[in-house]
Amino acid sequence: MKPALWLKIAMLPACIAWSNTAVSADDPELATEVAVQTGKIAKATLHRYVIAYGTVEPEPATGNKPAAGSKISAPVAGILTQSHCEEGQQVKKGDLLFELDTRSADALIAKAELTSEFAQKNFARKQQLNATDNISRKLYDEAELLLQTARQDLLNAKTQRELLRIKAPLSGTVAAIHFKVGEAVNLNTVLADVIDPDRLDIAIHVPSQESVALRLRQPIEISTGPTSTGSDTAVPPVQSGKLIFIGLQVDPLTDTVLVRATLNKDSGLRSGQFVKVRIVVEERPERLTVPVESVVTRDGVSLIAVIEGDSAKQKVIKPGLRDGNLIEISGEGLQEGMAIVTQGVYGLPPEAHIRVLK
Repeated sequence: MKPALWLKIAMLPACIAWSNTAVSADDPELATEVAVQTGKIAKATLHRYVIAYGTVEPEPATGNKPAAGSKISAPVAGILTQSHCEEGQQVKKGDLLFELDTRSADALIAKAELTSEFAQKNFARKQQLNATDNISRKLYDEAELLLQTARQDLLNAKTQRELLRIKAPLSGTVAAIHFKVGEAVNLNTVLADVIDPDRLDIAIHVPSQESVALRLRQPIEISTGPTSTGSDTAVPPVQSGKLIFIGLQVDPLTDTVLVRATLNKDSGLRSGQFVKVRIVVEERPERLTVPVESVVTRDGVSLIAVIEGDSAKQKVIKPGLRDGNLIEISGEGLQEGMAIVTQGVYGLPPEAHIRVLK
């Protein structure tokens, strides 16, 4: 190879490197600017909840207080001949609701009345004879026993007939009627439901693992729709109450514990309605919080971006309890009122120039 050609080839990489260096030296320094939205670290009271589902029901009997609901059943088999109520009707305790066919009962009463009348006359004659000592004590006692038996049979016949007149066991509203006039009913067949709408509570089934945190009188929030954070159609609580009963047994089929909570008279809820319940099991007042979207996690480390002038710097934090859209945080140097990046924090470098979106 000729010496001149070799020299040109050897100098070529050096020229290229010098050229690149010259171009870089002439270019201005590039700065990263990210558009973000901001907020502040604030103090708030957070709550921890146990979320469960339940059904609105009439209050059960407790102590001297009767149950707030009853299923009206037939005490004997028969034909439903009359209905004295309708759904939605207000009734008082003792009001007549239904009547079953009384023809057989009426016949028994008529027979018992004749027997009782005969026994009464027979005993009256025996009393007259006894007054003059013209009858033995045995015949007198037999006549008296016959009268007592006849009277008892008449009473039993009238009692059986009275069972065919089915009355309301409590004051309330006829919620449902299950049979029509003319239909045959069997013993203990449920004819209607009567409830007191002013005395309702909620039967809640809580997962057994979460039931250990429950205590009597804990407040609850009741809603009739989805309340999860991620729901676009979240429904706010419509009612509040307190736990009044915590069951001691776990249902082996559902692995849940039955608890009951109070419900106000003006709740607007109805018996049988399905509801979602949040039970407040812990309250943490005056905690530093930030919006959930302002916290990012990378490689198992949680970070927020704190604003200093026109820059955002990442700080390591320890997340805590989450309540709705807020999450508890703790970490070195964090104080109430600090400005932070709320939207746009994901993807920020450890330190970046920012432009706040209005």
